Amino acid sequence: MIIKIVLFLTLVAFAMIMLADLLLNLSLPGLPEICTQLGVMTLLSAFLLLVTTGLLMLSQRIIQAWKAYFSASQRLQRRLWFIQAKQDRLVRLLYFRVVQVNYFTKLKRKQLLRVNDEQQFQSLSKLISRDLIRIKRQMPKTTYMQLQQEHRRWLALKDMDALLTLQRKIEDFI
Repeated sequence: MIIKIVLFLTLVAFAMIMLADLLLNLSLPGLPEICTQLGVMTLLSAFLLLVTTGLLMLSQRIIQAWKAYFSASQRLQRRLWFIQAKQDRLVRLLYFRVVQVNYFTKLKRKQLLRVNDEQQFQSLSKLISRDLIRIKRQMPKTTYMQLQQEHRRWLALKDMDALLTLQRKIEDFI
């Protein structure tokens, strides 16, 4: 409706300006000036009406948006989204903490196994050395030297299975 009024006022303004131009061609002294001023004022009022209407509609939209933004339902919706985002963040954090704990647990377990294997290796080596010393007199020197060389070689290679096999050989001599 407002746009129709603005268009009508604009057409009236142009008609007044054309009438002023026609009256100027007819050489009437004061009438063209009054028609021109009246046309300009009508055009200005049409423009002001359009701008004012636009500003009023814009302010109404802004007020409606503010009311909607600060309404209870919107506040609750934003709060719900915040809580969901926080929960998702905590779930991801928990997952990565579990991954981290598992990683460090595996690392610690590997370290403990390595230390335990080293201890087992050392104790087996000491046991073989004691058994070799104990049976030294019961076997020929070449066999003793061969077993001693095997012991040193498997000790240098850190081969647990070979040391166990060597232990069984020595127990057969006992």
